[in-house]
Amino acid sequence: MELNNQEARVIGCLLEKEITTPEQYPLSANSLTLACNQKSSREPVMSMTESEVQQIIDELIKNRLISEQSGFGSRVAKYKHRFCNTEFSDLQLSSEQLAIIIVMMLRGPQTPGELKTRCNRLHTFETPQQVESALQALASREEPLVVQLPREAGRRDNRYAQLFSDKKYLEQGSTQFEASVAAPNSDKQALITRVDVLENQISDLTKRLEELEQLLD
Repeated sequence: MELNNQEARVIGCLLEKEITTPEQYPLSANSLTLACNQKSSREPVMSMTESEVQQIIDELIKNRLISEQSGFGSRVAKYKHRFCNTEFSDLQLSSEQLAIIIVMMLRGPQTPGELKTRCNRLHTFETPQQVESALQALASREEPLVVQLPREAGRRDNRYAQLFSDKKYLEQGSTQFEASVAAPNSDKQALITRVDVLENQISDLTKRLEELEQLLD
């Protein structure tokens, strides 16, 4: 399955709204256009017209990734995804995996910490390590769905990218992950070590000050 950026935005919006606003799902072309062009929770912000979105919808219908689902007596066509977790799709994802894919489709490559925060309306992660576990499950599939990108200068954590529309990252990234988030015990030990060093420095300075006071006397 290979999508361009606009197709990924449409699919991502359908997936998101199915979870966050189920009472408004399926979506009309107008509602889907508004969702695609949201200024919040979207990177980059897009400015697609309704006719452009309709063309994308028509193409995705041909590829059987979207279906029309109009209610009885409704004059407005509404659309729902067939992307995953349906009887029409072979792609089955857990709730945490789906949340990660949705946010990546809508906001591009991100760190586990960013994903933990931005997925909160879709799935609650308690720690970044839980995000990494879900990312590893997505990367270890027979056909990987995410990759870990090389760590950028000045960044503490690696970013991760989805491969439905970001296949350009496949050559740059790796599905064999290096740990990008320090374990809590490691952070605690590092803090203990730093405190020990500071205490030794204070003790040494105190002794020197006492010796200096004795010389002055």
